Amino acid sequence: MLANLLILFPFAVAALIYFAGGRSAKNISLAAALILFLINVFALRTHSADATNSLLKSDLSWIQSIHASWLVSLDGMSLFMTLLSTLIVPLIFMSIDEDRYPKGFYPLAWMMIGAMIGVFTAKDGLLFYIFWELALIPIYFICLLWGGEHKAKITFKFFVYTLFGSLFMLAALIYLYNKAGSWDINALYAAGASMSSVEQCLVFWGLFLGFAVKMPVWPFHTWQPDTYTNAPTQATMLLSGIMLKMGTYGAIRWLVPMVPAGLSCNQNAVMVLSIIGIVYASIIALTQKDFKRMVAWSSIGHVGLISAGIFAANAIGIKGAFLQMLAHGINVVGLFFIIDIIEKRLGTRDMTLMGGIRSVNPKLALLFLFITLGSVALPLTNSFVGEFLLLNGVFLYNRYFALFAGLTVIFGAVYMLRAYQSTMLGESNKLTSAFGALNSNEKMLLVVISILIIVFGLFPNALLDLIGPGVEDILLHSKTIIN
Repeated sequence: MLANLLILFPFAVAALIYFAGGRSAKNISLAAALILFLINVFALRTHSADATNSLLKSDLSWIQSIHASWLVSLDGMSLFMTLLSTLIVPLIFMSIDEDRYPKGFYPLAWMMIGAMIGVFTAKDGLLFYIFWELALIPIYFICLLWGGEHKAKITFKFFVYTLFGSLFMLAALIYLYNKAGSWDINALYAAGASMSSVEQCLVFWGLFLGFAVKMPVWPFHTWQPDTYTNAPTQATMLLSGIMLKMGTYGAIRWLVPMVPAGLSCNQNAVMVLSIIGIVYASIIALTQKDFKRMVAWSSIGHVGLISAGIFAANAIGIKGAFLQMLAHGINVVGLFFIIDIIEKRLGTRDMTLMGGIRSVNPKLALLFLFITLGSVALPLTNSFVGEFLLLNGVFLYNRYFALFAGLTVIFGAVYMLRAYQSTMLGESNKLTSAFGALNSNEKMLLVVISILIIVFGLFPNALLDLIGPGVEDILLHSKTIIN
């Protein structure tokens, strides 16, 4: 019941706003986002008391002729991902100015949220694919309607890339279904493990292409910087904070355990792609003057490290990937909100034109510093534990890969601290001297994000306990447990 409620509630909110929202669309969305978070908290408490509680699972007959069912459940890994989603959604709606978007924006956003939660809870291959595709449609229209310059061309490229990868994923799932005779995830696991090495390699690349485009992993990344930069701020938050995690979660849940021989023979190749992405994206981020575009490129670097941890296929790396997904989601929403605040006041994102904002608005400088330190994985912040586990997991797989992956720590510190210096420090100029004060909503949101950065940095054990059993089960299926 709770799994169904988490999926269907956003669609109900979308319908409510569409038919009755009017000028109160933002307030309804914010209230609904808080309710959705409380539902998730209740599900977490229910799982803690009894992980097998029937409230956490729904298995209903759907299309009997092809053995497809409405099979959704909230195990530890799914709950982790729904926690990430329901924690970020209120922050996104809080960041919206009252009259920024017309009513139509909110139903699209809520449809996307419901579909993404469906991806994180589906345990039926066909249902997973339907939610995967459904999440693309609302964000396509959001970017097309409210994007910036050249929005039609950029949004079309984003749509084509994502659809292209999804078709390969669908082909792989259909192949598995024909072997299993069922869309149930456990039946697909068994079918995948029983196939020949050649078959498993083909299925591996089919699934990998779908997930790699969504993350994105180099060289399937070229849609991302333009889309993140051109999309309206809240759409960029949805894309970077939640949607890209569909790819990383899909790799953990549907790829690593599905075809163990395919993983084994392609592991080095995907690790190399992930590490190239880390170094390449980080170097490009160093060259950016546009603050939003710099964060977009930095996101590719962070996701490259998450990908490397996943495909190292050991418990430490995958647990680090989960923690870093949460940390990245919180931090990137904070960074894009900072960028939005600056752009609204200065009319530009060019960091070379800024400087001295700290002397005009010290509160913004302080809160921005918290988010910057979280982004560079300072010890006791949320990114530190995840990044440490990821690098450890990659090191257990290959120490030379870990050496190159570790460059993300150096590059990340350089481009983030330089961005902070360029915008906040130094003398104010004609443009920045008139920088206005933060309003109460902006201060509240930045304070909440700063608190989350510290809390998840200090207390990661509860999250590790939540995902631990699921990670071990994934690795038992993949037969690649490394202690």
